[in-house]
Amino acid sequence: MGDVGTKLLFEDDRCRVWEVRLGPGEEGDVHRHELDHLLIQVAGDRIAVMPEDDSEGPFREYFAADVLPGAVVPVRRGGVERARNVGEQDYLEVVVEFKA
Repeated sequence: MGDVGTKLLFEDDRCRVWEVRLGPGEEGDVHRHELDHLLIQVAGDRIAVMPEDDSEGPFREYFAADVLPGAVVPVRRGGVERARNVGEQDYLEVVVEFKA
């Protein structure tokens, strides 16, 4: 499995913060969300979640949506997925994982 994000920005005993950057048409690594987390959309126009068949997370089917810069989305642990930028703009998001 790959990393949750493209770059680890911060980690301590309570949380881990990732940057996710994807160019148009680019996909992230398949990864498992072991922790509850927040997705914070920063930039882009359209993003898709592509869950694996054995995913136990909230997204169990392909899902594409418009990006809303500034949106904060709480997500429960368990998902096995990858993200794909299905838009025409570069996508940027911050993921904050909660360890405790």
